[in-house]
Amino acid sequence: MAAQVRVRRAGREELERAYSIRLRVFVREQGVRREIELDGDDRSATHLVAELGGQIVGTARVVIKRDQAKIGRMAVLRRYRGKGVGKELLKRAVALAKRRGAKGIFLHAQVPVIPFYEKMGFHCVGRVFLEAGIPHRKMVVYGVRGRKCGVGGPNGNRTRVTDVRGRCPNR
Repeated sequence: MAAQVRVRRAGREELERAYSIRLRVFVREQGVRREIELDGDDRSATHLVAELGGQIVGTARVVIKRDQAKIGRMAVLRRYRGKGVGKELLKRAVALAKRRGAKGIFLHAQVPVIPFYEKMGFHCVGRVFLEAGIPHRKMVVYGVRGRKCGVGGPNGNRTRVTDVRGRCPNR
């Protein structure tokens, strides 16, 4: 039986491990400048860590400003990718944002991993943009408020959803 992924809020000592994972993934692997990766939002964010086989192998953060939650800095060590770590981190981050009363939840996804976020219920909005020199798209999860609108959600599907402000995205 495969080991189970456990996600929890990072304690003070685990925060250093979370930063270490982010530096390895974003700075070493992807060439992001360190001063961009570790930023002022880290102080106000809620940081999550994912544990697999007794080791912390992934991290994410949730930053809430006004009533909007931004999920970001999702990073999983290379050898643990594809094992459900990112999925569990994202589920927990979304649940945390909802518990904290966010009326909208969004993230900036690197273009190659957009399909992962789409499988998790996020939808692209806007155009591709560069963040830290890497192509991204803003993605939102609809229906955070639980309100419904007319049939015909994003991408022509037959769902009933609202956007992050409670409006129908197709009107």
